[in-house]
Amino acid sequence: MSDQTLESPQPADPSDADEDAPAKKKRGALREAAILVTVAVVLYYVMLTFIARPYLIPSESMEPTLHGCNGCVGDRIMVDKLTYRFSEPEPGDVIVFKGPPNWSIGYKSIRSDNPAVRAVQNALSFVGFVPPDENDLVKRVIAVGGQTVECRVPTGLTVDGKPLNEPYLDPNTMNADPAVYPCLGNEFGPVTVPEGRLWVMGDNRTHSADSRAHCSNLPADVQRGLLCTGDPVAGTIPVDNVIGKARFIAWPPSRWGGVSSVDPQS
Repeated sequence: MSDQTLESPQPADPSDADEDAPAKKKRGALREAAILVTVAVVLYYVMLTFIARPYLIPSESMEPTLHGCNGCVGDRIMVDKLTYRFSEPEPGDVIVFKGPPNWSIGYKSIRSDNPAVRAVQNALSFVGFVPPDENDLVKRVIAVGGQTVECRVPTGLTVDGKPLNEPYLDPNTMNADPAVYPCLGNEFGPVTVPEGRLWVMGDNRTHSADSRAHCSNLPADVQRGLLCTGDPVAGTIPVDNVIGKARFIAWPPSRWGGVSSVDPQS
């Protein structure tokens, strides 16, 4: 019987390991980057859903506090979605809310019919550079549930019979002086705000479709120029519709700063 010869395995070439090292390092870096991006996206989504979200101001209804108009560079604000999980909106708070059904009549989608453009618009909306395709509005809380709001020329705007202090109103912006035109529009009310609802108005009173524009009117009162004497629910919004509180102007840099929450009833 012939002897079998066992061959020893060839030793590994050190140069092969050296050649694989950069590739392994690159793959590891790519995996790490992918994990970091995934974590960042998840955290950003959690922030937008539960903590804060950017919004674009599309109209002039809150000037001079918040700037916005069709075709111009409007303010981008950060909206705090956490505060109202533990407390209720208060007079003077600037809030973002979903318009109730009677506030959304005639609302038309602001998205393009082109699927590709629409996808880009939705992506930009997610980070606050394009308005959401929903009737989200921004106004200031004037009265809360149980309070009575009205406006008469002799007294101006009042809540529970007391005149309001509103330093955020600017006659030049409104093209009207509250000292001359106390209601900055028609007289209205009295409206007793139902519990769980809010009466809201824009700081640019002469250019704001707010609670006054959506209230219920009695024909006999309308004939004498008095609005909002009908169903008090119509002109108010549910607290449950409030998305959050406007906290900070994030863009443009020239407008950086906090959003004032001056209590007009103080």
